[in-house]
Amino acid sequence: MKTFMTQFFTWWNGPTLGTRFFTWRKGTKVGEDQFGNVYYEGTFDSEGRKRRWVIYNGYAEASAIPAGWHGWIHHRVDTAPSQENYKPHPWEKNHQPNLTGSAAAYRPQGSIAHGDNRPTVTGDYDAWTPGA
Repeated sequence: MKTFMTQFFTWWNGPTLGTRFFTWRKGTKVGEDQFGNVYYEGTFDSEGRKRRWVIYNGYAEASAIPAGWHGWIHHRVDTAPSQENYKPHPWEKNHQPNLTGSAAAYRPQGSIAHGDNRPTVTGDYDAWTPGA
């Protein structure tokens, strides 16, 4: 019963019942990435393009889509990485989870969350004043 309720009311930890049903009826599986996310293509949208969506493996986190699949899902490329011999470019970085809100989040020097004192002002900046 708990599983049914979470599928019915939550979207962040797996597909809802509506998404499962729509995917079953209208979706065509296109491929799967190294994280276990499954990509689908289906009906046409208002711009005449085929709808593309992903069912995440675990919690829904948009930053968990690899670069090749990101281009496909956003209609930047027509061929899915599973349908070609896709190799990431050397300049493409590996996936890093979004750490915002966690203890490992980026906190620049001078930030209140960083805990250190702000850097001292060097005096090389003059504030703009209207009409001056």
